[in-house]
This record gives sequence, structure tokens and C-alpha cells, in this order.
Amino acid sequence: MGMDNKKTKILFVCMGNICRSPTAEGAFRSQVEKQGVQDLFEIDSAGTHSYHIGEQPDARSQMTARKYDVDLSVQRARQVQESDFYHYDYIFAMDSGNLADLKYICPLECQHKLALMLDNIPHNNGKSVPDPYYLGRFDEVFEMLNRASSFLLHRLTKEM
Repeated sequence: MGMDNKKTKILFVCMGNICRSPTAEGAFRSQVEKQGVQDLFEIDSAGTHSYHIGEQPDARSQMTARKYDVDLSVQRARQVQESDFYHYDYIFAMDSGNLADLKYICPLECQHKLALMLDNIPHNNGKSVPDPYYLGRFDEVFEMLNRASSFLLHRLTKEM
């Protein structure tokens, strides 16, 4: 670990910041807290669109997360801003559409920070997290994101 004790800053992004990215934020935060390493991370989520700014995560996402002892209720939706690209070390998009949107607005010198969330799972490259807003499948989405979070946390703590 560096002496400066700089936090690793992670931003999870979906479209509206009410289903997938709050779930990713909650799952990753929960695992970080279980490992007792919350001082090493700054964790947030945002959306590429402004539809839901200020809203709590979708009630179905909250209910699903609660089954796994993850509380999303304190989160509020916000939209990605240009400053986020400079501030965060890693920016994980939930699907290829949102990754494309992020690439489009991300300054060139920050493009290397962008990746797909599910690429954290070995042999899973290029896969998208389905949007449960219309499809349902909230449990499946939670489990995907929880698994990706676990691999991500393992990799990051190994690198520290």
C-alpha cells in the first residue's frame, strides 16, 4: 500500500441509476464492508441519462438487495458529469450501450478507465447486465453484479 493511503475510486454506471448501478454499488460496498476495507475505497453510481435524478433506487431493486442484506435506500440517482471521468479510477458500465454512451462523452485521457462491469468475471468478456426495469429478473441481476463485485474486489485488493 502507498503511504499516501489514496482511496481507489469506483463509479458504477447504467442508464437511469435506479436499478443496475445502485445494485452494483450496494453489492460492492457490502463486500468491501465485510472485508473491513471500506477506508480503501470511494464507491458511487450514476446514470448516463437524467430521467431519475434525485430518486431512490427502484423498489424492486431495493427489495431484492435486502434479501442479501444489502441496503440501497440511502442512494439517490444522479447523472454522470464530466468531472466524474477525472475523479474516478474505474468506471464500470452495466452494458455495451451505456459503455458506448460513456466513451462518447469521456475525455480522451480518461477513456482507459472505462470498462464493462461483467468483464470482471473471468471468461465473460463483452457481456451486458440485462436491464431489469422492464424485464424483471432482479435476483439474476443481483447475483451477476454480486459475483462481478467479488472478482473486482479480489483483484483490486491483490493489487494494493
